[in-house]
Amino acid sequence: MIVDILTGALRGGTSILWAGLGETVSERAGVVNLGTEGSMLVGALAGYAVTVESGSPWLGVLGGAAAGALLSLVHAVLVVSRGANQFASGLTLYFLALGVTSLFGVGYVSEPITGLRRIAVPGLSDLPVVGQVLFTQDPLTYLALLAAPAVWWVLFRSRTGLLLRTAGERADALGVNGYSLRRVRYLAVTAGGALAGVGGAHLSLAYAGSWFEAMVAGRGFIAVSLVIFAMWSPVRLAGGALLFGAALSLASVLQSEGVRVNQFVLDAVPFLLTLAVLAVIGRRTLRAAPAELLRVFDSSRST
Repeated sequence: MIVDILTGALRGGTSILWAGLGETVSERAGVVNLGTEGSMLVGALAGYAVTVESGSPWLGVLGGAAAGALLSLVHAVLVVSRGANQFASGLTLYFLALGVTSLFGVGYVSEPITGLRRIAVPGLSDLPVVGQVLFTQDPLTYLALLAAPAVWWVLFRSRTGLLLRTAGERADALGVNGYSLRRVRYLAVTAGGALAGVGGAHLSLAYAGSWFEAMVAGRGFIAVSLVIFAMWSPVRLAGGALLFGAALSLASVLQSEGVRVNQFVLDAVPFLLTLAVLAVIGRRTLRAAPAELLRVFDSSRST
């Protein structure tokens, strides 16, 4: 049972990790994107639709990334170029994505695909417990485990990351040094949406192996909360994603073991856990928030 929960934690947390990494990039540049849930939704549908039409799940992953990036690009236009409220824009785009995917996803509900199958790493997959948990996963799960340290390196060890963090900490310093704040934020928000789209594609192509309406089921909002919980650190985010992945897998594991627990209570566990974590950490994590992000929070409170 423990092995099943740990395995489910990794599989269930992968989509959240991809989306959380995207939101980390966006927020490090000073832009909150509550439309992450929407980017995951359009990524899930686009990934599945492209796979159905092309027969290639990897083209589906690219399609999911492109769809997530496109939706986030709209968010960038609204908040960076037009100065719209970031929270209102993100939520509006989520509802837009919900409607669009419900409309255009009907024809793909019962379509069969060959998705991303699990790959057992030779030798390592035979190890007791660890082999089944870590080394018998789908390709996007393996890539997600590599993406977390890669995003950390980009943010804290590269020139690109320095520009992103400057946009979130001292936006005025970019202009002084000849860089465009608007361009940096556009790239950050769009890249963040692409990563969220990959998370959505993982849901439809690897985790569920199917498409159905509103299948993201709040994972995007959990990812946004996890970014705060992880204090904008991609590495800590990976640990949080695994924790919430375990909460998501708990229901199916208990059912398979014959444990009789109310299904609605089990479905609420991940969100109750999110609220509990945010209640415990309170304002403490905001001290680690990028300065420009604090201005967004303060302006929202004042309105």
